[in-house]
Amino acid sequence: MNKTDLITTVADSAHISKTAAQKAIGSFLQAVTEALASGDRVTISGFGSFSVVERSSRTGRNPQNGQKIEIPACNVVRFKSGKHLIDTIR
Repeated sequence: MNKTDLITTVADSAHISKTAAQKAIGSFLQAVTEALASGDRVTISGFGSFSVVERSSRTGRNPQNGQKIEIPACNVVRFKSGKHLIDTIR
């Protein structure tokens, strides 16, 4: 499912226009992005939680020539699924 499919599904299930669904989903994604950028954790009860963690620097290999390269430290987003989501997909 891509973003367009999600917009269509939300519009159909909520009986709203695709434009309204697109604005709602866009606002949701923007709010989550801004919260994570400021270091906050986003928890959606029953679905899961998003958080930002720092990945330490490490040594990797260039797959083209096998040379060792240093991969710098960076921040990454982690998602931990909630119990309801886990139970639903099992």
